[in-house]
Amino acid sequence: MSKSECRMKSEIRMMNGPFVLRHSSFVIRHCLAVVMLATAVHSATAAEPTREWPQWGGSAQRNNTPVGHNIPITWDVGKFVGKPPKRVGVSPNIRWIALLGSQSYGNPVIADGKAFVGSNNSNGWLKRYPGNIDLGCLLAFRLSDGQFLWQHSSEKLPTGRVHDWPLQGICSTSLVEGKRLWFVTSRGEVRCLDTEGFHDGKNDGPYTQEKSQDKDEADVIWVLDMMRELGVSQHNMAASSLTSVGDLLLVITGNGVDEAHKILPAPNAPSFIVVNKNTGKVVWTDRSPGLNILHGQWSSPAFGVLGGVPQMIFGGGDGWLYSFHLPDAEGKGGELLWKFDCNPKESKYSLERATRNHIIGTPVVHDGRVYVAVGEDPEHGEGEGHLWCVDPTKRGDVSPQLAFKLSDPKHPIPPRREQAVDPKQGEVARDNPNSAALWHYDKFDQDGDGEAGHTETMHRTIGSVAIQNGLLVVADMSGVVHCLDVATGKPHWSYDTKSQCWSSPLIVDGKIYIGDEDGDVAVFGLSGDRSKAMKKIGEDWEPINSEPDQDGNPAVPNMGSSVYTTPVVADNVLYIASKSYLFAISNEKKEEKK
Repeated sequence: MSKSECRMKSEIRMMNGPFVLRHSSFVIRHCLAVVMLATAVHSATAAEPTREWPQWGGSAQRNNTPVGHNIPITWDVGKFVGKPPKRVGVSPNIRWIALLGSQSYGNPVIADGKAFVGSNNSNGWLKRYPGNIDLGCLLAFRLSDGQFLWQHSSEKLPTGRVHDWPLQGICSTSLVEGKRLWFVTSRGEVRCLDTEGFHDGKNDGPYTQEKSQDKDEADVIWVLDMMRELGVSQHNMAASSLTSVGDLLLVITGNGVDEAHKILPAPNAPSFIVVNKNTGKVVWTDRSPGLNILHGQWSSPAFGVLGGVPQMIFGGGDGWLYSFHLPDAEGKGGELLWKFDCNPKESKYSLERATRNHIIGTPVVHDGRVYVAVGEDPEHGEGEGHLWCVDPTKRGDVSPQLAFKLSDPKHPIPPRREQAVDPKQGEVARDNPNSAALWHYDKFDQDGDGEAGHTETMHRTIGSVAIQNGLLVVADMSGVVHCLDVATGKPHWSYDTKSQCWSSPLIVDGKIYIGDEDGDVAVFGLSGDRSKAMKKIGEDWEPINSEPDQDGNPAVPNMGSSVYTTPVVADNVLYIASKSYLFAISNEKKEEKK
């Protein structure tokens, strides 16, 4: 059992006395369930690799670090044709290939003998929906050979790109428990599905109004339409990847601005909700950050028992990180515990050249701390980034600084949307004595030349961190991979992929995997020592899976198209989704010995 898991169990034991008096045993049972799930996912022994990867980040703590052995670092996707794809010639280490749409952003989930991936409908798996019909698609494939099983189809909203951007498909990563799957559709719905589809010959309810019950169609259990029932108006898409705590689902609704980016159409709609996973009933809501939403809300929630308290962690569209106490089954509780401004107070938001950002990456809970970085819609370009390590045991406004008017130094200025502190208006930022910031990384002069260069700077990111063995790894949108000391935030090394990275790191088998927009997948050794994390080729340090290409230049395996998703590992198989294909990758020689 890991140190963090021991701490979580210890904190559960501490939750007697006042905690039990305030809250029913329901919350404790559900927190224990989360600890057991995290233990099952992360604490496999050397002889027992992680068998499933049932949600984004593997567990509610969101740390993408499964246990795996003999995971390949090199492969060749080779050539393949047809639908389903058939290989032409030899594709070393490629177990199977599954055809997706033309744009895929939903990360692979591996559970119940299946792989589930979000994409669009460009390849038209269903007869009633040819490839020229734009849909958001959740695709299910058989894990043994990649055979297509079924598809859930979300028809595009008539309001168009303001709510449901063309061709973007399903951007949510599914959550799977047993025979049930939950995800957020491109229409702003939370849906529960039967993982078997109609292959089991049953139409499970209470929802039974599926237009088709063919075996290649999804079997829907229940639907929560957040736009219709909660008044949500998501901007461009709803993308939250759900997590669960016992019978409760944690969801970010995606409420955002209008198409002109000026008005919040649904100011009273909730941003964060808790839903009963068995019924779809909403049991708790919160409308933070209210009118201060900058753009959209595309982050995903995390959960942890922190300081003896079950905390729901949400990244807001105002660039603040929020923690709420987990409510009970009836929605009682759920009070705000703390909030943390992840942007400098003088930073300013605008559609172009903004220095104030919101949060798109998912917070990660590890060893009693919370880690998160700021980002922005990739269409708005690269920009300044900030990575934070936060102490979740403090309460109230735990931001690094507070905003004041010089004329009233005793009363902080309430948060504002575009700029918290405007020096031209006689305002100033002062250090917060109640700050929860343990460390902050935005730049560091590693080579001692007196300035922070491109690879010494943290840029905007839409990804999350991965943490193991005292090291934290994150990739930013400018393509720089950063390896930091998790305790101090001091950087060990960085590497420029020279391509945008939307992906988050995977740490497995003592290695770091990261995909980029060029379709390359770089692999590094899990070490703070550059000479162990990379290898020297000529005068440059390169990923350990670099090999000379036909021109003699170092090259890593390429997937044939952009990798916007995050690689995952389950049962010693590496799964990588490119824009158009899902690849199952394993060591063929080892598989043959089996």
